[in-house]
Amino acid sequence: MKIAIAGASGLVGSALIPRLEADGGEIIRLVRDTPRANEVEWHPNQDEIDPAKLNGFGAIINLAGENVAEGRWTDEKKRRIRDSRVNGTHLLSEAIAKTPQKPQVFLCASATGIYGDRGDEILVEQSESGGGFLAGVCREWEKATEPASKAGVRVVNFRFGPILARAGGMMEKMLTPFKLGLGGKIGSGKQYISWVAIDDAVSAILLALKDGSIRGPLNVVSPNPVTNEEFTKTLGEVLSRPTVMAMPAFAARLAFGEMADEMLLVSQRVVPKKLNAAGFEFQYRELEPTLRTYLES
Repeated sequence: MKIAIAGASGLVGSALIPRLEADGGEIIRLVRDTPRANEVEWHPNQDEIDPAKLNGFGAIINLAGENVAEGRWTDEKKRRIRDSRVNGTHLLSEAIAKTPQKPQVFLCASATGIYGDRGDEILVEQSESGGGFLAGVCREWEKATEPASKAGVRVVNFRFGPILARAGGMMEKMLTPFKLGLGGKIGSGKQYISWVAIDDAVSAILLALKDGSIRGPLNVVSPNPVTNEEFTKTLGEVLSRPTVMAMPAFAARLAFGEMADEMLLVSQRVVPKKLNAAGFEFQYRELEPTLRTYLES
């Protein structure tokens, strides 16, 4: 299958492409620089892409988006977070709708941030979206796929939870303080983290690529979300480090601004209802062995 990918160099894209190629996929990367072989030029900030360049693909995958965890959330940063997701997705979706030979499926990233802060409520794909900046961005992000859907293309919106990986992902900024013995719970520690292993995230994409019955929002999270306190304790045990340096909510807000409420203090107890119904087999279901695999290998 011929597959176009935006965001190919990111955490998920970098892990996905080798698996697609191993399955015989022909990968074409969407790039903003002068395209080389197996690349197509696009400029999402200027709403520029040639729809003809997307003609004849079996699938188009959009994983592009500004890193939400990098830097303080100024107004400009928030604009980039929103525009890099919503504008790029809408551009691809409109281009797909215009192509004579449309792809079988348009797979697009989204996030569990769409649910907002929900305490210990169990959240499935049919749950209402929540409040806050990221929830609003995710709603727009998913809505931006509508032109492709209305043109008859199957669309899947991956609601990724925080991703655990050997390098990058949610662990990147956490490891240094924890290794120094400076780790600890944030706020009350009761807020839920709906994590997912990178290998399972990629496998979920491959399932959605092949299974024509999967469409719409898809929670890509482990079946076993944990609280911040549980995550902190488990990470400390895996690293053999103490986890007594708790960060009060006010300190998190002082240090990280709005991002603290949206990413560190927010509680999202999300479960993979549709993946379970599709018979998806998780390689990493429990946090402790997942952390050991990624941190000790």
